[in-house]
Amino acid sequence: MVFSKNAVKVGINRCNRVAFIQIKIATFVWIFMRYGQYVPAMKEKLENILEIKGVKPTSNRILVVRAMLAAARPVSVTELETMLAPMDKSSIFRVLSLFVGHHIVHVIEDGSGTVKYEVCGSERCTVSDMHTHFYCEKCHRTYCFKAIQIPEIELPEGFSMSSVNYVVKGVCPECAARE
Repeated sequence: MVFSKNAVKVGINRCNRVAFIQIKIATFVWIFMRYGQYVPAMKEKLENILEIKGVKPTSNRILVVRAMLAAARPVSVTELETMLAPMDKSSIFRVLSLFVGHHIVHVIEDGSGTVKYEVCGSERCTVSDMHTHFYCEKCHRTYCFKAIQIPEIELPEGFSMSSVNYVVKGVCPECAARE
């Protein structure tokens, strides 16, 4: 079941509010079905992740964190927009901004010109949780190397670190095999 943006806009008129609500419900059901069988225990786990960080677990927030966990790699806003087709880009960006502010996700600048986001692996997303990333120059995907920690950096007196961005660039095994 695929809904175009025009179909959703048509449902907004006053005469057809019930149809709009039906389209909205069908959209969320479609998203949950697309990303695997909807399991109440998974929803509860995602809600706990958000609540621990002080974020109210709304449906959009749960959908975004679920899609990011399903991707299992850092994703951009554009990739999330594709994954969550019925959700608009501004809603996704608002959720991501909230998540960054509450340390649910961290930002990765991989040199591609597009910021990527990744769910933090621990309860407190700190500099010590950061790890090395690999950016494939062929397929433009970013991979996590969680086993390779970022080297400790001693800053001059008076400076304090808030984040670290350590990216290795090259060609991933899939792209290398194609050549």
